[in-house]
Amino acid sequence: MTSPDQPAPPVRLAIADGVATLTLARPEAGNAMDWALLDAFAAGAERVAADPSVRAILIEAEGRNFSVGGDIRSFAGDADPAAFIGRLARRLHDGIRHLVAHPAPVIVAAQGAAAGAGLSLVASGDVVLAGAGATFTLAYPAIGLTADGGATWLLPRVIGLRRTQELAFTGRRLNAAEAAGYGLVTRVVDDAALADEARALAARIARGPTAAYGAIKRLLAGADRATLSDHLDAEAETIERAMATHDAQQGIRAFLDRRAPDFAGR
Repeated sequence: MTSPDQPAPPVRLAIADGVATLTLARPEAGNAMDWALLDAFAAGAERVAADPSVRAILIEAEGRNFSVGGDIRSFAGDADPAAFIGRLARRLHDGIRHLVAHPAPVIVAAQGAAAGAGLSLVASGDVVLAGAGATFTLAYPAIGLTADGGATWLLPRVIGLRRTQELAFTGRRLNAAEAAGYGLVTRVVDDAALADEARALAARIARGPTAAYGAIKRLLAGADRATLSDHLDAEAETIERAMATHDAQQGIRAFLDRRAPDFAGR
């Protein structure tokens, strides 16, 4: 609990029933990313990475906006803004690395504006639900900056190079339907239903075969750096290892018994 004289944390972490929920909680500032928020986000991601009970990760946000991106006022107010923004980017990257490396799928629920690093965080998710009123923009060039948060690696892989170039060089803002058409978001839902839909999806994924999900994440991440022949070898080795897991044995028995599997995540 937070005492009356202690500010509320800008990111909350809750872990229950296999789901780790990271909530951006600076709604009065549009969840703009200052040092406190990014440090709390990275620390929360590190705690998630160290918890073997986690089988799904949900990133959500309080307020009207998912995140308007970096806190420009904090940049401008620092004595050495170049060093400061580098420090911010590296701390954001700490958190993203932990989540991307985790075997549990990452679900993102985005409402309102997802701009700059907020868009990068959306692109880092494995499954993304967007409220019908959500918008997405890279935003960085509007203030003369380059992208961070993995945007220039993630977006070309998710939506394609040409579309990424358009977003980067024109400042185009996508609405939720356009983002779904681009493949940036998985599904658009009513704004009022977003939180419940995302939490239900996270709970469903947390009941799945987590070890297999993690292996699939690794295969997908490495696919564009491998030849087809090498990737076929990796798939064969991966499915062989998967067959030896508890969940594969459980899943096969359940299929033969015509019942739902009871996966343990291992």
